[in-house]
Amino acid sequence: MTFKIKIQPSGIEFTAEEGETVVEAARFHDIPMPFSCLGGSCGSCKGKILSGQIRYEEDMLPALSETEKGLNMSLFCQAIAESDLEIEIRSIGVTKDIVVKTLPCRVAQMNKLAPDVMQLFLKLPMVEEFNYLPGQYLDILWRDGRRRSFSIANVAKAHELLEQHVRQIDGGAFTDFVFNEMSEKALLRFEGPLGTFYFREDSPAPKIFIAGGTGFAPMKAMLEQAFALERTEPLYLYWGVRDLQSLYMKELPQQWAEAHENFHFIPVLSEPKEADLWSGRTGFVHQAVLNDFKQLNDFQIYASGPPAMIDAARDTFLQKGMLIDDFFSDPFNFSIN
Repeated sequence: MTFKIKIQPSGIEFTAEEGETVVEAARFHDIPMPFSCLGGSCGSCKGKILSGQIRYEEDMLPALSETEKGLNMSLFCQAIAESDLEIEIRSIGVTKDIVVKTLPCRVAQMNKLAPDVMQLFLKLPMVEEFNYLPGQYLDILWRDGRRRSFSIANVAKAHELLEQHVRQIDGGAFTDFVFNEMSEKALLRFEGPLGTFYFREDSPAPKIFIAGGTGFAPMKAMLEQAFALERTEPLYLYWGVRDLQSLYMKELPQQWAEAHENFHFIPVLSEPKEADLWSGRTGFVHQAVLNDFKQLNDFQIYASGPPAMIDAARDTFLQKGMLIDDFFSDPFNFSIN
């Protein structure tokens, strides 16, 4: 038995075999759909079911909240069609020349920004043209085909190095390799660009960017794009970290705030050390936003960081009037294998 699946707003149609997930079926038919972990934990494949029935084989879907289930949202890497489906996904702008590629790259530069954060600059082959949207990410193709996802932290320019911010995870095989073994000129392979988390140039709405830890990386790319386009709407960056040393590039957004009247930088520390002598904002970063704005119905909101931060932000912002279609997120899930 096969089921017809129609994607909106593009109108693309394809079929799924019985027992096949929506993403599996799309990949078989070479239909571009966002995905990453294929395990229901990252949320890259999230979209809305407009009509039809699906089922999940797994009960635990970390990237799908109860609020989103109530809004007919689904994780299409886990959703198995039980009827014809009409679905809606946030697609990459069709006017952009975005092609997902698998490419080699060379580590051109490594900078330790904090004890647990490494800045990498990746150099592509000169003959390759690589276009992406600010906010998208790469999958580093690691040993045995395993993937490690990292956001691109700079805007796209011809023959520009690709910037990545890699946080060291206790017991993490790839991040331990980066911090303890890898050297400049090392060769890597990646697939990308991936994801539907990117700066929406078509909206003049004021924008709030919420970063947790290295979730600053895609925000950096998006804001660089906004400044290059000379955007005039209010732009707010809330960056939540544990302590002062974790605010690993604080001078950069401080410089942006001095250079752009419409940009505002609000760093938030959850557990400042006594030695930090911190007199700024403390607590949860999403709560800082709630404290500053009575209503959020007029804003576009971008959130990148730990899934718990994103879930808390989404659920509480909806109570403040945020429209779910104006909330864009990129949860960072860490793997140690």
